[in-house]
Amino acid sequence: MADTLKFVEDMVDNSPTVDVHETFHRYQILLDELKAKIAARFELIRDPSTEPLEHYGDYPNGPGGSLAAYTGPEVDWLVHSWLGNPAASFANLHLTCWLGPQVRVPHLGLALLVWPGGWFYIDSVPRVNMVEHGDYYDRYYEPVNEEWLQLRANPAFDYFVSRAGFIRASLSPTAYCYSFDRSPENIEKVSQVTHAHVDRWLRWVDEAEPVPAEERAALAETDLRIRRNIADRDPANVMGVRYFGEETTNQLVRALWGGDRELPRPSA
Repeated sequence: MADTLKFVEDMVDNSPTVDVHETFHRYQILLDELKAKIAARFELIRDPSTEPLEHYGDYPNGPGGSLAAYTGPEVDWLVHSWLGNPAASFANLHLTCWLGPQVRVPHLGLALLVWPGGWFYIDSVPRVNMVEHGDYYDRYYEPVNEEWLQLRANPAFDYFVSRAGFIRASLSPTAYCYSFDRSPENIEKVSQVTHAHVDRWLRWVDEAEPVPAEERAALAETDLRIRRNIADRDPANVMGVRYFGEETTNQLVRALWGGDRELPRPSA
């Protein structure tokens, strides 16, 4: 077991320039597969505020990206995006799905990076204080604890410790957050872990009890605060500023949490 404790920009700047398109395209296929599973379960409508972000930057001649966000009767905000310069070592891909307040199932957080080594994050973002609500931990986190420990002990994956304390505070006890060599075996392992997680998360949604109507407005407000804080405080935003400047990066960050959304949030 080893740990990685570095800033994203340091990982990129202290490595030789590498064309990482092969991994980037594999990641794109993986996220498309996972998004298709989610789209088969939920009604999703693209929010018009993200249509101008379908393509931005100068890719493939330089840095670029794409961001699409969706909402629906059961989904508050789903983001499918990538940003980077795959010809020069870096790409950052996101698939996050924030549920509406009709259930308390954890939100889905997933990110894949090339910097130019491999990196992945997947988590079940909790919606209650689990120390206060032990039954919530027992239901969604304890059943996957042994599986989490097994990957933690895998010498092919180095646990990533964010230098940002706030980001460490945002992680659940079973968050996967690892650096790894981009071997076919490791990429396949990431594919297996992420597919299994999304399949399990979709089962949680189907099995969830409804949240009482009088509690939904408060839950939706808490969800929005958490989503905005994570997007605003993500240390990787520095790469957006480097590639596209402050104005575009601020627009991208708002798109990650729905700051410019035009469609209404799911009914509370």
